[in-house]
Amino acid sequence: MDLIKKWSLNYVEAGCDEVGRGCLCGPVVAAAVILDDNFSQNLVNDSKKLNFKTRQDLDSYIKDNVLDFAIAELSPAFIDEHNILNASIHAMHLALDKLKIRPELILVDGNKFHPYNFIPHQCIIKGDSKVLSIAAASILAKNYRDNIMINLHKDFPEYGWNKNMGYATLQHREALKKFGATVHHRKSFRLEY
Repeated sequence: MDLIKKWSLNYVEAGCDEVGRGCLCGPVVAAAVILDDNFSQNLVNDSKKLNFKTRQDLDSYIKDNVLDFAIAELSPAFIDEHNILNASIHAMHLALDKLKIRPELILVDGNKFHPYNFIPHQCIIKGDSKVLSIAAASILAKNYRDNIMINLHKDFPEYGWNKNMGYATLQHREALKKFGATVHHRKSFRLEY
């Protein structure tokens, strides 16, 4: 199935997505992407449906062939203070703040978003597997966050973040039981083993 390239022909659209909502540790990361009308890449899809190598290969292509993109992250401390939903939406707002081109319509993966700068928005459930700009944003956000977790793994190899990226795998839960939480863990999440 081909992803929808334009939701509305009348607007400059920014697709937004976030990654890391369900993780036990690390930041939540969001990206915003404004496609060029000539953007064409049939491998772009929901980042969860792509393997690591394909996502990495697409990263440069997306960055080099869109009109504009931006990425933002928020720390575990921010997540703990504001909750993961609000942190995810705020990260998307921060990514939109960083765009050089002002969008006229914001397309958001999921079903929740807070109004942003009087720009109309549309929430699209499973938008990262339906709309090309959201899929591109999901890839950029996923790659950015994966790289953070791979780098953090160097200091905390016992948690396996280079493989589980901070999600609640058995290895991660066992490491929490044995070593406890790190400064990178979200204290507001139930860190049960």
